Amino acid sequence: MRRLRGQERAITGNRQTSWAFADAFVAEDETLLWARDRAREAGLRSVSAGTGAALRLLAATVDAKAVAEIGTGTGVSGIHLLHGMRPDGVLTTVDTDPECQQLARQAFRAAGFAANRARFIPGHALDVLPRLADGGYDLVFCDGDRAECLDYLDESLRLLRPGGLVVFEGVFAHGRTMDASAQPLEVQRLRELLRTVRESTVLLSSLLPVGDGLLCAVKRGP
Repeated sequence: MRRLRGQERAITGNRQTSWAFADAFVAEDETLLWARDRAREAGLRSVSAGTGAALRLLAATVDAKAVAEIGTGTGVSGIHLLHGMRPDGVLTTVDTDPECQQLARQAFRAAGFAANRARFIPGHALDVLPRLADGGYDLVFCDGDRAECLDYLDESLRLLRPGGLVVFEGVFAHGRTMDASAQPLEVQRLRELLRTVRESTVLLSSLLPVGDGLLCAVKRGP
């Protein structure tokens, strides 16, 4: 038992270094770095390299042909998703900022993806998602307004086929989700999201410590 406790202390002491190493494990190419630069210039946050690598893996794991993305940004997460999807897969990506979507379109093209691999829909996610097909998606990636995360979950459950994945980025909220002190509405909603997903009988979930926290859940079959 003493040896086990020693191992636990060693893991705890090196945790931040280990997480940083894991997050940088998959190198990003010039196109992704260009998209990241555009995001910084626009004052937007983009997923970490580790989160992007996880998205590639998850898309490949479900052999994704149809993916819905809430929050296009400048295309960082979209490029990762497209790399993991089937060669004939289509990414449907929603964002309120059409100018950012134009930058993402450039990034996708520079990454070598044909124009028909992505469908860009400008608008508010909760206005757009109800127009998408029931059970028509293999993966839904949510990286929009955190205060709306519970609504995104409801829509995702409708959109996903049995065995499909819903993924939420940024659920740690830079440590605020675990902070017991009073927090803003978006953090309260993230706490509700985590509790709802964990307790759901419809979802099989896991919380990955990459980037700012990646909540993943599989929709169980009928």
